[in-house]
Amino acid sequence: MASVDSKVWFVTGASSGLGRAVVEHTLAQGERVVATLRKPQALDDLVARYPTTQLLVLPLDVVSQPAITSAFAAAIAKFSRVDVVYNNAGFAEVAEVEGTPDADARSVFEVNFWGAANVSREAVRVFRDVNVPRGGRLLQVSSVVGVSAMPAVGYYSATKYALEGLSQALAGELDPTWGITVTILEPGVFNTRAITGTDGMHAHAVHPAYVAESLPSAQARAFFTGSARDVGGDPEKAARAIHAIARTANVGLRVPLGLDSIAGIEAQLESVRKDVEAAKGWSADLK
Repeated sequence: MASVDSKVWFVTGASSGLGRAVVEHTLAQGERVVATLRKPQALDDLVARYPTTQLLVLPLDVVSQPAITSAFAAAIAKFSRVDVVYNNAGFAEVAEVEGTPDADARSVFEVNFWGAANVSREAVRVFRDVNVPRGGRLLQVSSVVGVSAMPAVGYYSATKYALEGLSQALAGELDPTWGITVTILEPGVFNTRAITGTDGMHAHAVHPAYVAESLPSAQARAFFTGSARDVGGDPEKAARAIHAIARTANVGLRVPLGLDSIAGIEAQLESVRKDVEAAKGWSADLK
């Protein structure tokens, strides 16, 4: 049975990885979850373990705006409100920028950016216009590569950069009286099927100009497409942290997750700082 302080979570991309880990952890805390994914049967084991009063599993492909609207409507019909949206659905194309087919590059943007953007807009509407009392928490799943782009996943990085920009603008637009908080999560590498398998990684053939193993793109590709291995952080611990973040008021707009993410972002900040310092001379007499 849900506790008095139980929140209603709406999770996209719940089939595997950190999406599933968050669903499992949240259910274990006694909270209610609307788990959305393209193939609902992937959560049949959870459906068997948890009552319908706590878990609602819905089919959702985030590239469809009507499907997003319908999923939120079903969540409201079931639980009367949505308190936390974990905006997680996404995948990566592993390829050099030159070697990524245009259709695949557009596809990753359709899911990772436009899908996330449309979920965000519906989440804000529900938080403001449906919830009584008003309010809610929008957790945007970006990545360390949404701050520090990485070779071989250029288009994936670009989708996360775009989501970060949109999320920062959205956070600045919201009326504080609505009680809505936007938090951008920037995970590093976690030991999920997205990194150890093929669930979230679509690999393409190496572009002929980038076959040299000494190139950074080749090294990054080898990491992402290597055989299953134990890499990165513990997804269960990440889910625990994400659940706590959702219940914490005084976190920043951005929350790097994992020491590798913090290290990567710190290196990027230092690189940008050096570039800005070096560029000051170009701007000194432009007025």
